[in-house]
Amino acid sequence: MPKNAQKSLPEIRNRKAGAEYFIGETFEAGLVLSGTEVKSLRNAKAQINDAFVRVDNGEPIMYQSHISVYDFGNLNNHSPDRPRKLLLNKKEILKLKAATDRGGFAIIPLKIYFKKALAKVLIALCKGKKLYDKRESIKKNEAMREARRAISYKNK
Repeated sequence: MPKNAQKSLPEIRNRKAGAEYFIGETFEAGLVLSGTEVKSLRNAKAQINDAFVRVDNGEPIMYQSHISVYDFGNLNNHSPDRPRKLLLNKKEILKLKAATDRGGFAIIPLKIYFKKALAKVLIALCKGKKLYDKRESIKKNEAMREARRAISYKNK
């Protein structure tokens, strides 16, 4: 592998977030991980579809995220479903805490990715969609898909 070539790093996405929530303001947070967790993330062995963030005692913590056990780990391997601490500025933590205390908002992780050598998580303040909002979104997506199909058939 040439010196300048860079291996593409995986990106773990929360695909359900767009369907279940109205996505508001986003924040980039650092992720506190052990060594074997980083290796599993680099192998894209994680999922955050059911994950959420709560601010406990002034610290944002991500719950229900699953990072698989590293296959070549030893006795010191990590627990796959443990809560993980997030690193944010004090001002951002206070903003998230205020929004969730007001009610109606949840903090949802949208994706986990690597920035240089550091694991980051993109979190967002989200408001839950009602059933009729979800139906409306589905109708809009189907209409867009049909329009794209019509354009592609016209261009052939």
